[in-house]
Amino acid sequence: MILVDTNIFIEIYRNNSIICKIVENINPQEIAVNDVVCAELYFGARNKQELANIVDDLENITTFSLNNQISKIAVELVKRYCLSHKLKLPDALIAATALYYDAEIFTLNKKDFTYIPNIKLFEIE
Repeated sequence: MILVDTNIFIEIYRNNSIICKIVENINPQEIAVNDVVCAELYFGARNKQELANIVDDLENITTFSLNNQISKIAVELVKRYCLSHKLKLPDALIAATALYYDAEIFTLNKKDFTYIPNIKLFEIE
């Protein structure tokens, strides 16, 4: 599975042709988001129509819900990396989800995750 970060969706909504082409080449059944990405996308909607479009888009994507184990992993990541790497809670929750589900993270901000042991980042070919 490929856990898609919020910034990838933003680029898709901006019609970034490079990102759109990459996503088009991924099997749709391999694309996933977590609750954090959903919430960030909803929060960023500028109006009701945009929010409705985001809701429709996300209905067709696997969503990994947060659970106790993911929360525990995220708390440990924050404890370990908040001071040394300025790890933010949303990124910790995304990383914890990826670790829990053994998924790759597709993000434009690889620096937010590279220092986390066992994290897998989606590599653009």
